[in-house]
Amino acid sequence: MTSQGKKILDEALQLSPDNRESLAAQLFDSLESTDPNAEAAWETEIAQRIEEIDQGRAALISWREARETIFGDADDSPSSIACDLELHSFLPPGAKS
Repeated sequence: MTSQGKKILDEALQLSPDNRESLAAQLFDSLESTDPNAEAAWETEIAQRIEEIDQGRAALISWREARETIFGDADDSPSSIACDLELHSFLPPGAKS
């Protein structure tokens, strides 16, 4: 990161959480792909994944298991538990997460 980037980061870290969140979202949006086919490709991928879930061909895991795999920890916060509950509602009848 350049010295200018570090200066901007230091200033941004002094903002309130709401302002940092807004800034982060705007920065993230500025990185959006300019590939005109990207959106269609993602829509196709999402449709295929939903079909695999609906047909019971996808092995699903809970957010807790995914988080542990990705970050090496378990997040027992209420929002994490809510994600677990929402994920389980998408499982086909009789499927195990």
